[in-house]
Amino acid sequence: MRATPRVCQSFLGVNVSEADDRPRRRQARGERRINQLLEAAARVFCVQGYTASSTSAIAREAGVSPGTLYQFFPNKEAIAVELSTQLIAEMESTHGRIFTAENARLPLDRLIDAVTDPFIEFCDDNLALLALLKSPDAPGRVAEDHDVLHVALLQSVTDMIGVRTPDLSTAERALIAQMSFAMFKTGLDLIAQHEGPERAAYEREMKGMLFRYLAPYVGTEAMPDAPDITGARDVPAGTATH
Repeated sequence: MRATPRVCQSFLGVNVSEADDRPRRRQARGERRINQLLEAAARVFCVQGYTASSTSAIAREAGVSPGTLYQFFPNKEAIAVELSTQLIAEMESTHGRIFTAENARLPLDRLIDAVTDPFIEFCDDNLALLALLKSPDAPGRVAEDHDVLHVALLQSVTDMIGVRTPDLSTAERALIAQMSFAMFKTGLDLIAQHEGPERAAYEREMKGMLFRYLAPYVGTEAMPDAPDITGARDVPAGTATH
């Protein structure tokens, strides 16, 4: 068999492996640019509001030309959808770490801290999502994705209440969950509007409101762990149990 010519191993002095890396490097640069634009958009949406924002303002905030922005996003609406999609995905990840049976069994004051603190922190770090959700001109996809998340969050709150109040009906648990969630959202809006001592005061009041509302239904003390119903529990085979 004839030896493979060296020209097939390289092109203009660039190894094939290096050439294969070029698309990946371009992709990485593109992802960094997209993140740069989304971070700039988040800042602009927070300061100006979604309606008053423009692609020119976003490009200026990102330190790029409008032409560079249009290489990645055709308009402001596409930027808003991509930004909200990423933020909602991050909130879903937070949701998965919070609504656990272990947290549901905590004393009520610690349960409220465990559930509300991460969401307060998330919203504090991502005010752009609140700006988008409050804007009547935001793309419909933003509200649709948030509605899906809202349903999931509400179901998780209902399930946590069920851990503490197994005797309540499904309808009763759902009603308590809806009221609790509405209180939290109202409190979260007020917290986001304030800073310093005032912000801390609203946070305490929101948690106190939830505590006073939930205590008659779910109690205030820690709940016992669920019984082990898996079977043997390390009992040697053939050993009698009493």
